[in-house]
Amino acid sequence: MGEGGISQFLPFLLMFAVVYFFMIAPQMKKAKKEKKFAAELKRGDKVITKSGLHGKILELNDKDKSCVIETMSGKVKFELSAISMELSGKLNATETKK
Repeated sequence: MGEGGISQFLPFLLMFAVVYFFMIAPQMKKAKKEKKFAAELKRGDKVITKSGLHGKILELNDKDKSCVIETMSGKVKFELSAISMELSGKLNATETKK
């Protein structure tokens, strides 16, 4: 009876393992990379927000996790989490190639 009980839970354990390795672990890895990206931002970096706004960082406020971005139309305050790691990385990669 003990062996039958384990074999009944084996499919559930396998499903959990598949979900973890294909969904949860990559998401945690991406969140860690985004957090590192936000911590490495500095004044003068050119960035793109998740909403598509292009600009250059003027000020970083570690206290409230925000930054002031200078755009062509003026200065705007954003949360650091609003800055897109992927889009900003592509922007900076194309500028270094020029």
